[in-house]
Amino acid sequence: MAKDGGCCHACATCLLCLYSCRWSPSKKGMKTSKCDCAWFFFLFCVCLFTLAWLYLALVTLNDFHLLNEFLFRKLEWWLDWSVVMLSGTATLVTYSSLLLVLALILQLCHQPLKIHWLHKVLLILTVLVVATAFVGLEIQWAEQWESAHIALQAVMQPEFPPPFQMTLPFSLPYKATGPFLHIGAVVGVTLLAWPVVDCFYRTSRSALGVLLLLLYLGIVIALYLAPLGIDSPCFMEHSQLPPKPALFGHRGAPMLAPENTLMSFQKALNCGVRVLETDVLVSADGVPFIMHDEKLTRTTNVEELFPTRARSNASSFSWSELQQLDAGSWFLQKYPFPTAQSFSSSEQATVHAQKILSLNQLLEEAARHNISVMFDLRPEEDPQYEYLVNVTVETILQSDIAPELILWLPKEFREQVKKQAPRFQQIYGRKRTNNETNELLHVNLPYQNLSSTEIREYRHDNISVNLYVVNAPWLFSILWCAGTTSVTTNACHVLQKMERPLWLLPPATYQMIWIVTNCVSLLLIGWVFLLLKKWSRRKESSGSDSDVLLTKIHSLLSE
Repeated sequence: MAKDGGCCHACATCLLCLYSCRWSPSKKGMKTSKCDCAWFFFLFCVCLFTLAWLYLALVTLNDFHLLNEFLFRKLEWWLDWSVVMLSGTATLVTYSSLLLVLALILQLCHQPLKIHWLHKVLLILTVLVVATAFVGLEIQWAEQWESAHIALQAVMQPEFPPPFQMTLPFSLPYKATGPFLHIGAVVGVTLLAWPVVDCFYRTSRSALGVLLLLLYLGIVIALYLAPLGIDSPCFMEHSQLPPKPALFGHRGAPMLAPENTLMSFQKALNCGVRVLETDVLVSADGVPFIMHDEKLTRTTNVEELFPTRARSNASSFSWSELQQLDAGSWFLQKYPFPTAQSFSSSEQATVHAQKILSLNQLLEEAARHNISVMFDLRPEEDPQYEYLVNVTVETILQSDIAPELILWLPKEFREQVKKQAPRFQQIYGRKRTNNETNELLHVNLPYQNLSSTEIREYRHDNISVNLYVVNAPWLFSILWCAGTTSVTTNACHVLQKMERPLWLLPPATYQMIWIVTNCVSLLLIGWVFLLLKKWSRRKESSGSDSDVLLTKIHSLLSE
């Protein structure tokens, strides 16, 4: 054992090698300086910073297909950027976390925290990379802050009876992961009790040690009281759970087949979707067809058949030209979703045979299964948009589908469409206003745009709420608990199998978990205080005896 009563010599040597690049434990005179303490605090902050980014990165996976499509339109090069992001994030989190654990162990072993200069450089680079990622998210994908807001959600205000109603000057995150993050945070600060209290006693209760202890205790008390401001739609009895939201197939079932193809819509029907959601363009010769992108490069082989026109808008092609394109093979070449890699040979042959669908073909398939169809009509900025609307309405009315199965979403020329096809169901892509004159019966909004409270209010007023695009089970669970009517999804095969939300806790059960967690944490922290205080007194007593003995020896030598 080391003379200071810390770790064994081999263990201390190994830890020092990794943290400080030194091959021998510290000598008696070497101590942790204020600069070393500052670097330890910086390491702690970097670790929290990378964990925050990891949390946000995991939240964005629900919408990452949108970012992949956006980057493809900018770079014209396909890559699943979620793999790149998660790999890089995992590397940064692992590095900073392991370095922090090493520092804590060295501190417990009574070794100085002399971090090597290479680690300092890497920590600074880590901060710069994560900060760049946050800034990039803010600039190009700001709506993901709302996604994180839902995962952590805000704002919960306790309801006070009149006349004591008030607005609290703070908000606390809650909702999908808030309750579990709270428990994890309590476990984390409990584990930190040993190094914090050990530092307090080793510094002989100096001002710095007292400040550190007060800061720690303040964090502990704040975490103990945090559940007073945590709420979630899934805090309810099972009997209060609203009906499961219906599923709308976003471009069919794009995780199971090439998007917007007959195969994709058939896969969606097999998942039990209630509505087929898609996008409609109109060809140069006036045929409405199914396509999301305004250009054909991502989902067809247009570069092979029409190399000089590959960058032209899809609407500039005639229907006969569009029918020549292969709308399926890209799915097996680019693997937009991992499910594409598990296809059998027969399924791959079916994929290769997919063509661009006309709106009329989709309506025939929907009418055969008595399924509704909802679509965006693009591009909205087209100067001939009224013509696009008229052609599309005429195509629908001439098909065999019942008009009641059409969920009309385009907002332009809506009154004109109501006169032409009064039996269409009108879907509004906006919230209701305070002075709403028209009665909204159906709304279709991004899931970030409605709070749980608003969803409940709409449901109470018999307004059907469809939220898009919802792929992650945790998000679907929250919206289910909140009472949304339906969701548009890429992952119908996953959400179809969910028989209940991922978690559902009665409020009384969560309160019991909260109280038990706090009590266990408090007992463990108290035990650490008492144990280290006892050891500290033994050291002081041992040190006093040694001082007396040294004094006597010195006196004898002097005589």
